[in-house]
Amino acid sequence: MEHLPEIGLAFAAFTLGMFSPGPNILSIMGTSMAISRRAGVAQALGTATGSFVWATITATGLAALVSVYAFVLTFIKILGGLYLLWLAFKAFRSAASATCKTEPSPAWEGRLPKFFARGLAIQMTNPKAALTWIAIMSLGLAHNAPTSTALVIVVGTSILSVIGHALYAMAFSTRRVVAAYGRARQYIDTALGVFFGIAGLKLLTSRTAQ
Repeated sequence: MEHLPEIGLAFAAFTLGMFSPGPNILSIMGTSMAISRRAGVAQALGTATGSFVWATITATGLAALVSVYAFVLTFIKILGGLYLLWLAFKAFRSAASATCKTEPSPAWEGRLPKFFARGLAIQMTNPKAALTWIAIMSLGLAHNAPTSTALVIVVGTSILSVIGHALYAMAFSTRRVVAAYGRARQYIDTALGVFFGIAGLKLLTSRTAQ
């Protein structure tokens, strides 16, 4: 009970982070609008799984992670930057396409694991996720905090991640939003391509924090 304020602070920091859309959220939105709700939810679950992995790594080895942080972050940044550039290429290619999908295609239903893997890959190659989790665990774990406190934070934030990311997927797969996407598909895909491209280049060219 004495660590509830720190746990609440960690939950609040994590929740606020989900209200600041980054590559993971924008990719979920794009998948939900362009493919289907199920594909968006599958990607949301992949993103949530990535959050769980980062939370577990940070909770179980914060000191070790910090000690090798520069090397880990450099590797993650390279992978993340290249993957974001690949997403930018796909978004630009979609924008240049003359076809416009406004209804879910049954052909995608068998490829849901692909969207789960996409969500997981974006989250695990996002260096900001490592920074975020170090901050969250620093807020939530006092020096005398027992192991159970870290467990509560990991489980609680994982639940919040599933709910939050799934809500994004469902909100951006409604008929009204999908119809709006159909009318402005090329502009939306171009905007996503620009965002992913800038984010990828920024990762590849930025200096690693020491």
